Order: sequence, then C-alpha cells, then structure tokens
Amino acid sequence: MTLRWLHNFLEYSLRAERRIDPWLRPALDGLLQRPGTALVQKLTLLWYRGDDLALAQERVGPDEERLLEQVITHMRQHMAQDFAPREMERGGNTKTHGVVRGELVVHADLPEPLRKGIFAAERSYPAWVRLGGPGPHTPPDIDDVGVLSIGVKLMDVPGPKLMEDERFTQDLTGISCPTFTTPTLRENVCLQYWSLRELPLWYFLGPRPHVFDLLMQGLWSRTQGNPLGTAYYSCVPYFLGEGRAMQYAFVPQGKVDMKVEGLPRRPSDHYLRENMARTLARQDVAFTMTVQVQTDARRMPIEHAGILWPEKLSPRVPVATLRIPRQVFDTPAQMAFARNLSYNPWHCIAAHRPLGNLNRARRRIYSELARFRQANNAVAHIEPTGDERFD
Repeated sequence: MTLRWLHNFLEYSLRAERRIDPWLRPALDGLLQRPGTALVQKLTLLWYRGDDLALAQERVGPDEERLLEQVITHMRQHMAQDFAPREMERGGNTKTHGVVRGELVVHADLPEPLRKGIFAAERSYPAWVRLGGPGPHTPPDIDDVGVLSIGVKLMDVPGPKLMEDERFTQDLTGISCPTFTTPTLRENVCLQYWSLRELPLWYFLGPRPHVFDLLMQGLWSRTQGNPLGTAYYSCVPYFLGEGRAMQYAFVPQGKVDMKVEGLPRRPSDHYLRENMARTLARQDVAFTMTVQVQTDARRMPIEHAGILWPEKLSPRVPVATLRIPRQVFDTPAQMAFARNLSYNPWHCIAAHRPLGNLNRARRRIYSELARFRQANNAVAHIEPTGDERFD
C-alpha cells in the first residue's frame, strides 16, 4: 500500500510538471541536456565491463530464452489486463497518433561502405510511417511519459526476408530518446515485472535501482508538441552489410508547429494527433535519415542499449530523406488500418539483420504479441503494399 501511494505521488507530480514543461524545457535542455548526457554516459561506461567482442559481433547469453519467455508472459498478461475483452492495442509503443503515407528516398553518391542493403542504389521506397506513444497504456497525451516512437515500414524492398510473414517490407523503428529504456533483456524483465503491477517507476527507483536509465530518460523526455517535429533514434544496432554494424536516426527537417493548446490547463486528450493533422493539412514534412557506423566495440557496444554511441568516434551520416506529403490520415478507416499493422525489426533483408540481445528478443516479442492482439481483435495479419486507399 505504501509503495503504491508513493508511486502514485511521484506519477502525479510528473504529470503536473508536464503542464509547465514547455516553458521550462528549452532553458533546461540548453543548460543540462548535453553536459548531463555526457556525464551519465561516462558513468555508464565506467560501470560497463564490456564484452570483449569484435566489431559487429554478438554474444548470445545462456539464459536468453528463459528471460524472453518472462517478458512475453508479462506483456501478454498486461495486454489482457488492460484491454480484453475490448479492442486490444499494442503491448508496447501502444497509442497510435497516426499512420501516414510517405516515401524514403535514398541519396545519390553515398560512400561505397554505406551502399549496402536498402542504401545500395539511389531510389525511393513507399512507406507507411507510424507515430505513437511508448505504452503500455493509451492515456491522454499530456499524461504520457514524454517519449514518442516511430515505425517506418518500407515496401517494394527486393530480396529474401528474415521473417516469412511479409515478403516485400523492411521495418525501421526508433524512439525519441537516444538510448533505450532498458540496456539489456535482463533489465527489461525487471521493467515488465513492475509495469504489470502498474508500478513502472519502481524499475528506476526500486530495490535494484536503474539510476542511469532514469537520468537518460529524464534528460530526453519532455512534454511533446508534435510527433512530426521530433528526432527518433534506433537505440539498438543493425548490420550495414555483413561484418559492419550501424545505428540510425530520423532527424526532422524544417519547423512544424509544436504548441500545445490549453496548457497549463488540460489540453485535448489527443492533441498530438490533432497537431499532426493540422501540420499535414498545410505542409509537407521531411526527416533526414542518418546512419552511425560502429568503430569501437567497447564504447559502441552491440549488447548494451544504454550506451550512446559517441559522434566523436563516428559522426551521423545522412543517407536518405523520409518525405511525408500533405495528407489526411485520421479517418476511421485509416486508423483501423493503422491498428492492424504489425511492425517488427526482423521484417528485413539480411544486410540489415538486427543485432544484440534486445533485438534478438524483439523478433518473438513483437511477432507473438502482434498475433495475440490480432486474434483478440478477430483480424488477420496484413502486409501492406502502399496501394491502400481509404476514401
């Protein structure tokens, strides 16, 4: 009882701070974000013992299957607890702000080491771009934790895929914090344990505190104004051709309206979707996709997602532009389509195979929870083509 009371007090305090955050955050970010991130990362590296791995090399832990089963069990129970028998939402990246039509345009004349997989040649891929919240709930936007997510489903991608349920897609995912909420699968079990009990803050503050994760989330989460104006980071690595690892990011180009109408009072429960709709009613939007190549196996690890790969060791190189044209996306038919889509980083070609323990786990987590959700909602898995119309 005391634990829940204290958790609720901290949660309500965070929600109160979110109402005034837009006036405080610019100054705080300018003062604290970069030096604070550098300090946290320095401490994380001191704590991290390393894996003695070569570049782009993985190491499968002896208990990964047991840990994976625990995560899936906890998340499935949480989904049933929150949504069944009503329409079920995703177990993670839960609230859909919108799925919008776009295209990824690969830049011409990339350096040869970057011309791998989808970046091998100058061309464009049609895409369905999903912008959402972190989950596992679908609260009013102002009550969320201040982290956004992106899923970019490329279509018309040639070549064999690592999952058989989709033949022509390549999925790219990211969040608005440059390091993942949990650094490893083992720590994710702890997060899901507390999340199932509706006490997620105790992952950060409980008997086994995760202070570095808390500080990184605190430095990078904020009251979000518009999903179309936020940068997204993969946080975990992928092959960039055999023997080379990368992380990627989507960085917004230009300005979009980030104002949250109604603050410090209560804004609309779905103001992020409404801001997206207003933006795309009057302008095109674009993101620059960058990749960062692993050059140091310890300071840019494969098996630890809590360490930010230093740009001093490997700068972010622009490789493509994600274009999102003006459009209407918030019709009931298109939102229903959005709810049914399944994103999985293993919807990919071998040249971009996901790397690391969190990515290995995501193959089954995303697949099994998607099937669980779709079965509950009595809908079949679909592979989109880009030709869908919702008039």
